[in-house]
Amino acid sequence: MKKRTILLYSLLGLTTFGMFGCSKGFLEKNPQGELIEEQIEGKKGVEATLIGAYGIMNGNINGTWGNYGSAPSQWIFGEITSDNAHKGSVITDQPNMNMIESFTTISSNDNLSTMWQVYYEGILRANTTLRLLKQDQDGGKTVKAERAKEIEGEAKMLRAHYYFFLWRVFKNIPYIDENTSIDDAKLVKNDKDVQPMIESDLKIAIANLPDKKINDEGGRMDQRIAKAYLGKLYLYQKKYAEALVLFKEVIGGRDITAMPFQDNYDVNKENGPEALLVAKHAINPDGGGDNANVGDMLSGLNGTNPVGCCGFYQPSIDLVNAYKVDANGLPMLDDSYRDNPYTSDILLTDTAAIKKYQLNLNLRFDPRLDYTVGRRGVNFLDYGEFPGDAWLRPEEGRRPHGGPFTGIKTMIPKSQHAAHTQAGAAYVTDLDVNIMRLADVILMAAECEVELGNLPNALKYVNSIRLRAAKLPAKLTEKGAPAAKYEVKPYQAFTSPDQARKAVRFERRLELAMEGHRFFDLVRWGIAKDVIANYAKFEGGILPVFKSKAYADKNAYFPIPQEEINKSNGSLTQNPGY
Repeated sequence: MKKRTILLYSLLGLTTFGMFGCSKGFLEKNPQGELIEEQIEGKKGVEATLIGAYGIMNGNINGTWGNYGSAPSQWIFGEITSDNAHKGSVITDQPNMNMIESFTTISSNDNLSTMWQVYYEGILRANTTLRLLKQDQDGGKTVKAERAKEIEGEAKMLRAHYYFFLWRVFKNIPYIDENTSIDDAKLVKNDKDVQPMIESDLKIAIANLPDKKINDEGGRMDQRIAKAYLGKLYLYQKKYAEALVLFKEVIGGRDITAMPFQDNYDVNKENGPEALLVAKHAINPDGGGDNANVGDMLSGLNGTNPVGCCGFYQPSIDLVNAYKVDANGLPMLDDSYRDNPYTSDILLTDTAAIKKYQLNLNLRFDPRLDYTVGRRGVNFLDYGEFPGDAWLRPEEGRRPHGGPFTGIKTMIPKSQHAAHTQAGAAYVTDLDVNIMRLADVILMAAECEVELGNLPNALKYVNSIRLRAAKLPAKLTEKGAPAAKYEVKPYQAFTSPDQARKAVRFERRLELAMEGHRFFDLVRWGIAKDVIANYAKFEGGILPVFKSKAYADKNAYFPIPQEEINKSNGSLTQNPGY
């Protein structure tokens, strides 16, 4: 059969359109840039282009290194910009990430262009799917009507997701759909609000998709995902009543307390009952990692540990202290968690003292801490006790400037490396990433209830998350002792809208930490400037490199990549302040 290479114009220039998937299950890898003729005509062509559109869910077009800015976890834009995490590693490695973390980035930052180019490629692929589908339905109709309806829903759900990710980072972006010609695409300006088009796509997805995944295939779009996503869009627009209706439909009668928190990060328990929108990952049959979780490959351990790389994305000291609980097993909503801060061994300067450091087992913590953060003296998955500096990346021979902690949620147990990591590169895993899960939806519903004045309902939602957390088994030291006095209890009541609002927002931080939500939450709540200022004062008092972190109003969004402005011949304009 004759082969044909397809070249399509996108906002990132002329790119080869690769029909390769990115996950376990229904997404399969085909040679990049080459399609046999029968694949681009009729049902096979439509289904192949749809798989290609799904292929961008992992934030990667091809290769492994360099795709961090487009990671589906959004750790660069959603977490290190906030009070939750540090870029970590050393200052001279990936310096453009330091600029994003400190709000000093410029438009030539490669993380910006990667984010832009990858997700516009996803939009291009979704548009191509819709064009081919229309051609088929106008012609031979090799795709049956019921399946054609589903394909339209899947493609528009994907397109809505890619546009939402771009809008949340850049705000002022050009909108291109399946009816936009190649020549017209070059001229589209970024002066219109894309939210109405995202809303339209999500509504069509709700109407067209079944209420469970097509063929029960993990990773496929379904109606629940579309409803949750439209609710999230409405939440960003402060349309609380409209959002709440959708969130309630997604939650239904499902009991979050019966869904173990830790299963969300277990490579052997993927596609579980809490999963909604998921970026699927897989190690390629040939052993390659470009369909794996390459966006998060820098995160986690470094040094003499079983992974060996790469020491980025470290939880902040502020985040760790936020997991403290009071005598009633409740969070310290008044920020008193910063009093007498727990800093592990990072303030010790004497080598002998560092070596002799002992974990304080009497500290009172929410147990979710040690399922989110690796800290010295606590067993780290099945690797043994986390030793501190030996598994962190030092700053040019000194103590780690990113602090004494590391993340857990992106890591694979040592016993699973052979089956779930790239050979010789255990930092490249096939662990899926939850972009949206049920707990997220429950807490968004709680937020809506607070803003609508229904505090008892908000209380029930928040307490369901806390009751689930209370079931977590204690993390242990190497000697078998509980690593803290773990306790988490439900709230007895919300006494005011202000207290309820603080409780919901604090619970989102504890539950969803290191999952890409925090910065975007702070911005949409309108509290980013104050939170970052208080954080810089606290964190900078312990780790001076963070003293200068300062948020300005323009930092709610990031600059449009300069190379895209240059290629647009004047169609694109820069965001204000950059």
